[in-house]
Amino acid sequence: MAEPSYLDTADGRRIAYHVTTGAGPGVIFLGGFMSDMEGTKALVLEDWAKARGQAFLRFDYSGHGQSGGAFTDGTISDWAADAAAVISHATTGPQIFVGSSMGGWITCLLARRMPERFAGFVGIAAAPDFTEDSMWRDFSDAERVQLREVGTVLLPSEYGDPYPITRRLIEDGRENLVLRAPLVMEWPVRLFQGTEDEDVERQVALNLLDHIEGSDLRLTFVKGADHRFSSPGCLDLLTGTLDDLLA
Repeated sequence: MAEPSYLDTADGRRIAYHVTTGAGPGVIFLGGFMSDMEGTKALVLEDWAKARGQAFLRFDYSGHGQSGGAFTDGTISDWAADAAAVISHATTGPQIFVGSSMGGWITCLLARRMPERFAGFVGIAAAPDFTEDSMWRDFSDAERVQLREVGTVLLPSEYGDPYPITRRLIEDGRENLVLRAPLVMEWPVRLFQGTEDEDVERQVALNLLDHIEGSDLRLTFVKGADHRFSSPGCLDLLTGTLDDLLA
């Protein structure tokens, strides 16, 4: 396995990334909450890009994967800044952003920050505003008190150890909500959502579709697909969609 390259950002965080040189527009994979760039979708997309001769970037947010820092020190603002920094450093020109779960939220923030860098957005179980509309909404009264007084709540996860959710993450999330103000995307948008996704409700995909202001938006529900969206059929749908957008 090739060693990643590293970027030391102006914010003092060390970001690990892999970049594949090739034709533009490039493709960028933005991963999810507590995931990393070694996941199935990221690696399949890298292989697909190499076979096409397409430029491609995958990276780890700070506190994730091979990047520096502690996960519990991070926030949505930090991870969006990490993404903007490595994209500005490692890519040129317009890109197709593939945002998985939290990566979909980060992509929405970047659409406001650097719209000139967008050639398209593919959202996979995109989870905008999840700290408020899922985590905070579902916390019990006791968990909310613990978050205020102790600063951390452990959230059970079917993927392994519980997620440590910090008060700073929740409070910062409120400063980065994207479904409460206009969200303009004047480029092709393709959203995918599995019907068996137990982490992101299908209504979130509908809300995002309705909220984005653009002229070329499509939402596809895949019956039986879960949050990972990594079955052979889902991966073929993803790469086929990118082929179509790049045609």
